[in-house]
Amino acid sequence: MVPAASPSDHHPLVRKLESIFTLTDDERQALLDLPMQATVIKEDQDVVREGDRPSRSFVILSGFTGTYKVTGDGRRQIVAFCIPGDMPDVQSLHLKVLDISVATLTPCSVGFITHEALWDLCLRYPRITAAFWRETLVEAASFREWLLNVGQREAYHRMAHILCELLVRLRAVGLAEDHVCDLPITQAEFADALGVSTVHVNRVLQELRADGLIETRGTQLIIPDWEKLKQAGDFDETYLHLKQGGAAA
Repeated sequence: MVPAASPSDHHPLVRKLESIFTLTDDERQALLDLPMQATVIKEDQDVVREGDRPSRSFVILSGFTGTYKVTGDGRRQIVAFCIPGDMPDVQSLHLKVLDISVATLTPCSVGFITHEALWDLCLRYPRITAAFWRETLVEAASFREWLLNVGQREAYHRMAHILCELLVRLRAVGLAEDHVCDLPITQAEFADALGVSTVHVNRVLQELRADGLIETRGTQLIIPDWEKLKQAGDFDETYLHLKQGGAAA
């Protein structure tokens, strides 16, 4: 008989931290016990803005967000896609003024946690502090990979790379099965992440479909040949520092 899943098995924050760090039962329960104000936010809304001085951080419980910066003339650069379990503004626990904005890309449920509660958690559970520290290091590694992707790869390979990353990350938190996942990110949002036009994104997606590397059904992404997509994207998941490979063949 298969044991019933515990609440921690399904909690987004626990699943995310467990994908990169081994937690004890007491640490999982401490995360579950965090006082959290859950809020539903419509798509295309800022959760936090550059220049904010927040007294709380948030974890994504469902949906997708984008972390972004804006040029002086209003052009947006998405620097990260965030999925359930991510805490896009956890740095505000130490950096009092936010230098990024985070917007919902889909309708989202987010859980706000006061900095006071997070400080208390970290003081009582030093290994959870280490888990958050590891998460910020992984985030920094991802930023470096995104910089390489946008700065040195052609659009076709940029798109292949980012699709590989998203599938691996979604698999790591139980939101993808085999090489299939729900990916409700628009072509305009991909354009803002890849530094190309929406028209170019459309063209690249058509090329990837024509080459048999991806299939799409509504918001569903299907990858028929994982190895070929990885090769096209020059993708090596090492920089995600997962405990186990997120999208092993």
